[in-house]
This record gives sequence, structure tokens and C-alpha cells, in this order.
Amino acid sequence: MKIHEYQGKELLRRFDVKVPRGIVARTAAEAEQAAKELGLPVVMKAQIHAGGRGKGGGVKLARTMEDVQALATQLIGMNLVTHQTGPEGRTVHTLLIEEGLKIKQEFYLGMLLDRAASKLVFMASAAGGMDIEEVAAHTPEKILKEYIDPAVGMQAFQARKLAFGLGLAPELIGKATKFMLALARAFVELDASLLEINPFLLTEDGELYALDAKVNFDDNALFRHKEFAELRDLNEEAPLEIEASKFDLNYIKLDGNIACMVNGAGLAMATMDIIKLAGGEPANFLDVGGGASQERVENAFRILLADPNVQAVLINIFGGIVRCDMVARGVVEAARNLNVTKPIVVRLEGTNVEEGHRVLRESGMNFLVAQGMRDAAEKAVAAAGN
Repeated sequence: MKIHEYQGKELLRRFDVKVPRGIVARTAAEAEQAAKELGLPVVMKAQIHAGGRGKGGGVKLARTMEDVQALATQLIGMNLVTHQTGPEGRTVHTLLIEEGLKIKQEFYLGMLLDRAASKLVFMASAAGGMDIEEVAAHTPEKILKEYIDPAVGMQAFQARKLAFGLGLAPELIGKATKFMLALARAFVELDASLLEINPFLLTEDGELYALDAKVNFDDNALFRHKEFAELRDLNEEAPLEIEASKFDLNYIKLDGNIACMVNGAGLAMATMDIIKLAGGEPANFLDVGGGASQERVENAFRILLADPNVQAVLINIFGGIVRCDMVARGVVEAARNLNVTKPIVVRLEGTNVEEGHRVLRESGMNFLVAQGMRDAAEKAVAAAGN
């Protein structure tokens, strides 16, 4: 789950992470009032769930009240396009108005789970204010890393090592150490999946700030944080993705015309890959999970077919936890209840697969039963008319 910058900063304040003074505004009048309270100059920052806002024109400096009014009018309601939004962009509904700070140097701090190492990793770089992906691709040596033992958490010596690695002056090491340890504590206690401070700012008067804050939560831990539900901004999510979340379906809309219904994220990724290999384009990522019941299958069908681009459906199920014959019966009933007319390609493998094929054959419906993933992908591409 993603949240906005201003929401992330409010959470970080609870952990004594220093952030600039800021006020949220949703109208030009609110932006003007915020600027009066904070004092000029102010930075006006569009709030969308995507990076690259500055390069896209979503972060502006206002030195006068006239600037505030003009920029607020320009930013609120604009369609902001960045390298992370795609060409369709995102509509700006909210601004964060922040005090202007005198910048001396910008750094990068980030924390996430390194799945290869099975540990959390805290990263720091002197190349702050830049796309960290570019730094990683071209100058990876500029990214310093400390792996955190889950039994003891991040230690002060690790934070000090990173602070020295950033080239901070000796009198700032203590401040930076405290800052990083607070971030690490926030990451763990919030059950975050990503925490990025870019830039981590050193001002001319020697203060350290989180000038930006990107916080993503681990969806699997949201049951421990009921209060986070109110932080969700449905304006930032695709309507079909919102609908899928109501039924605990992992759905992401894509641009193709072959809908995919798969159990398991790895199999879903492989299914999309083989569709492309066969010359087609997947319309979505959809993981129905291990328990592909009739109800889940029916809800998944309804969401898939709500996409007007879909010309065919590929169902790829491995019967491990769930039996293939149960999945087949669910598919048949769901297709009947929804009067599905699009071509449906079904590939089943695993427990009771022969019985599952029999159910499909005897359903009286025109399912295209595939033998293997390649056959399924080729049948789906042909059925979609690609």
C-alpha cells in the first residue's frame, strides 16, 4: 500500500525524524493561507503516488504570494506526467506547502528487504536528489549498504559507518546516526516494505531533514495497523484494481488484450512472459491465490471482463493446494453465471488434472483446453486475433 509524501512525513514525525514544516492544501485559497502561516518562500509539491515529480513540473518554489496563487492554480487539477506514471499521468488533487530551506547538500537514504540476503538493508548515498535507479545502474559504488541482523536490529555503529561514508563533517555524525536509527525503527514498527528519503538534506545552518519521504506498507501486515486504512487514496488507484482489492485479488491492469487468471505470483509472471513470447500482450496481472474457489473465480472473471480491451481469457492453474477438478467446476459455473462470450483458454496441471479436463469437456461450453503453457499461450493469442 502506497501513501502520499505528507502522510509519510506525519508518520515519521512520531519517530522524531526531522521534516520541514508543512501544510496540506487542496485549493488555491488554502495554499495562500498555508504560505502565510509558514512564511515565504515556500515549496509547493504535488501529491501523487509516483516519483519524478520535480522533473515533471510538480514541485515549484514560490517566493511571493502572487507566485503561490498562480502556482496553486496551475498545479491543482493538472495532469502530472512523470517517468513512473506512464504517459497517462495522474491528476493532482492535493498540494503539500512546505517552508523553504537553504540547501547545502543532498543525500539519499533508503531501507527495504533484500530478499536474496533475507535481511533488511539500509542504503545511503551522497548522490541524493537523483533517481536512485540511475545511480544503481551507472555508479553502484556510490550506494553504501548495511545489512541488518533481524535478531538485534540496526546498530549505532552501522549508522555511524554510513554517516562517515557520506562524507559528513564530524560534528554531524551524531545527528545523522540518530536520524538513521529513527528511520530504521520507523520501518520496522510501521511494517513498511519501502522507506526512501530522497533527498536527505543538509541545510546551510547544519540541520538534517527528510526533505522527501516515500513510505510503502506491507499489505500482509495491514491487519496490525487498522488506522492505515484511512491513509489510502482511491484517486491514485485504477478502478478495477480497487474492485479487485475488495475480494483479496492481486490485480494490476496492463495494456494488452489477453486477460490472465493464475494462481501464484510466480506463475502469473511466467504466464505473462509466455504470452509475449507467443506474440500477444497480457491485459493484466491477476493472482487468485492458492484457494481458487468458485466465488473467487467468478469475481475474477467479472473484473477481467470489465476491461473493454480484453478479447480472450487465459486461465492457468496449478493444482497444488487446490484440486484441478474443483477449479474446473468453479470456472464452468462462473462462466455460466456471467454469460461469458469471450474465448476462454484453460490450462490445468496438478492434482486431479484429468478429472478437471473431463469437467471442462462435459460442460457443454466452448472452452479451449490446453496441454502445457506454450500451447495455452498460442491458443490464447490466436483466440484474441493477434
